[in-house]
Amino acid sequence: MNNILQEYSRNYLLENLAKLPDSWQRLFKLMYGTDNGKRSVEEVEIMDMSDVIAEIPSEKLDWAMTQVDNSLKKQKLTDKGEVVK
Repeated sequence: MNNILQEYSRNYLLENLAKLPDSWQRLFKLMYGTDNGKRSVEEVEIMDMSDVIAEIPSEKLDWAMTQVDNSLKKQKLTDKGEVVK
């Protein structure tokens, strides 16, 4: 992925993760901030989200964006009172 797309992806993640509840943001941090098990849960939880996003390998940015996009859609359905599986 070229640098322009990487920058766009990271900005998209940062902007849209902020729209999700804290508990969902925490889960995202735990998925992407552990540095392959080298970082403890406690260390990840105090990390700034921008630092977590900066560490996501470029080959995982597309999947991370898909996860955030799906979470936003799920949140909208939940906010409308619809049952989400």
